[in-house]
Amino acid sequence: MIQADDNYTQVSAFVIVGFPSLQPEYFDIVGWFFFFLYVTIVLGNLLLVVVFALEHSIQKPMYIIMLSLALSDIGFPTVALPKLIARYWWNDGRLSFQTCLFQRHMIHYFGSLNSLILLTMALDRYFAICFPLRYPTVMTNQTMTGLTVLTWVVAHIFPSVSSYHIPTMSFCGLNKIMNVFCDTRSVVALVCGDISRKYMQSFATALFILYVPLSLIVISYIALIVTVLHVDSGKGLVKTFSTFATQGCIISIYYIPRFFVYAAPLFPSLTMTHDKRIAATLFYSLFPPLINPFIYCLRTKEIKQILRPLLTLLKGHLMLL
Repeated sequence: MIQADDNYTQVSAFVIVGFPSLQPEYFDIVGWFFFFLYVTIVLGNLLLVVVFALEHSIQKPMYIIMLSLALSDIGFPTVALPKLIARYWWNDGRLSFQTCLFQRHMIHYFGSLNSLILLTMALDRYFAICFPLRYPTVMTNQTMTGLTVLTWVVAHIFPSVSSYHIPTMSFCGLNKIMNVFCDTRSVVALVCGDISRKYMQSFATALFILYVPLSLIVISYIALIVTVLHVDSGKGLVKTFSTFATQGCIISIYYIPRFFVYAAPLFPSLTMTHDKRIAATLFYSLFPPLINPFIYCLRTKEIKQILRPLLTLLKGHLMLL
């Protein structure tokens, strides 16, 4: 039950607005864009999952992390995009109160999970390069599977805290979510009275979830760079820094736009309209899941070798057509 004062109307459902400035004549095009984006993300990451399941030669600790990331990259758009597509195809943006809270929980869950997966990936590379002799005995498949399960469980903790408090808040009758999905900021914005304290709490929680792992990732990469500079050859340096550049790009896309979106209300000079904030949110939320399969398929030798015969066969069939 939603608690509300007598002067306020209880909210039983929310409506996803999407881009507030988007004109109705563009709704179908935008709906198709997000539909094809969703299909591309799911199929790309599903390909990695299938390859990992069928090819025993790549069932190694690093690929367990990649499998975990692929599953997370499937989960987030599956939670976020179907209702957005329905909003633009059939003007159906309505979510019940509990469904909105569930979506909000899962949106922040997958955000936390991705942050922990990137941390696990950085730690794996740290042990592999800094302790190459101990790595095979310390970082076994069983160890990595345990770490992966732990990240999937721990990622629920912080979203669960706010999931407990939000149903007890009073809403003022307004039910329009000025976003493409339910998240804490959009829901808290509809709470009655002064929301500055509630926003600061959610902001502090978001910073902790995102930037504590980021700090550890940066520290591990610094240690890696120092180690490589001391012991590796010129060819090894190029390969190592190429890997750093790829993962650093993904990490930058994931973390930097998030900071500006969360921090914008705290800096009056940093103005961000609803449309700009939504565009930035979609960029850092959906671009990494879109490009991760291509990056890891193109840059991972074992996966390229596995996919090459399949691509050759597919090319042959297309030429026959």
